[in-house]
Amino acid sequence: MKIACLGWGSLIWKPENLPVVGEWQTDGPLLPIEFARVSDGGELATVICVNAAPVQVLWAWLDFEDVTVACDALRQREGIDEERVDGIGLLIIDDTPEGELAEWAQEHGIEAVVWTALPAKSAEMEGRAPTVTEAVAYLDSLTGETREHARDYVKSVPEQIDTVYRRAIVEALGWQ
Repeated sequence: MKIACLGWGSLIWKPENLPVVGEWQTDGPLLPIEFARVSDGGELATVICVNAAPVQVLWAWLDFEDVTVACDALRQREGIDEERVDGIGLLIIDDTPEGELAEWAQEHGIEAVVWTALPAKSAEMEGRAPTVTEAVAYLDSLTGETREHARDYVKSVPEQIDTVYRRAIVEALGWQ
């Protein structure tokens, strides 16, 4: 099975043990991505966010033929607990693709797509996206190594992930 992984954050520049084949491609599908998840490292990570405007994400082939193994490898890379059911997304493409993601995948010869599916997280509340004002205030409140890490994250996210929050962060904090 030909399996691809979608990416829009640190997975792109830091795949670690995830066996990506070749370079990340910039012609991925359009997905609603935003800097909307306070992560363990303190950064405001990019996630699929239902209220965000769509941006073109990146994608890469994975060196797997089994979707279960691919999902487990992505889960391990992302540090997602095995009991968590919402952490990894999976779409298997058949002969009659339904929807934009399936159609995009079929056009690229992809038989299955996996992605990180963690929700937004703000103020320790899973599923709640911060407002743009809260996001900027949160990042501005960080100090020391945590602030440097958060700044480096924003600067490392590919430029094509051009979101409303990113533009506000760059304007307010100069992180570009």
